[in-house]
Amino acid sequence: MQSDAIKIEIETILQLMYRDYPDVVNVNQLCIMLGNISTKSAYKLLHTDTISYFKIGRTYKIPKIHVIVYLSSILIDKSRIHFRALPH
Repeated sequence: MQSDAIKIEIETILQLMYRDYPDVVNVNQLCIMLGNISTKSAYKLLHTDTISYFKIGRTYKIPKIHVIVYLSSILIDKSRIHFRALPH
């Protein structure tokens, strides 16, 4: 189960990277966490359910753990084609 150990290690590293962020982030924080992507790209990730979120009123709230799971899945699954993550 080397893959499971690698996944846990990657998630631990990501948790350390994002320790200064709150447990639930907004879209602007999500953009920064993902390397300063545009808000348009962030909303595409949310609307395609690539990253799970919930809304309070009109405000998008993204649990930090969902960002970590998304990034770790990209880093672990090298065979997945990631350029299709944002449909145009």
